[in-house]
Amino acid sequence: MYLDGPADLAVEVISTESRTRDRRVKFDEYRQGGVREYWLIYPLRKQAEFYQLDAEGSYQIIAPVNGIYHSAVLEGLQLQVVWLWQEPLPPLMSVLKEWNLI
Repeated sequence: MYLDGPADLAVEVISTESRTRDRRVKFDEYRQGGVREYWLIYPLRKQAEFYQLDAEGSYQIIAPVNGIYHSAVLEGLQLQVVWLWQEPLPPLMSVLKEWNLI
């Protein structure tokens, strides 16, 4: 696949083996490359971090509001963070309705 310019959004699911690479190496590469939004998902810790690139080219951590993260780069994309850890996962149709896609 060919991308002209940086991705708007990068999402990394962190494992024990990828922690340093995702938190440091990729974090810095994505920042330098101009990726406007970067999500770090830690399944083992049940933790998610959301970063947005500011006007100076630095990532700022953005906290979810009332447990919901709203993407700055994909209009209408919102993520209820509890969905990531919910068992069973929410039904696809529920998520699509939440995103107003159906």
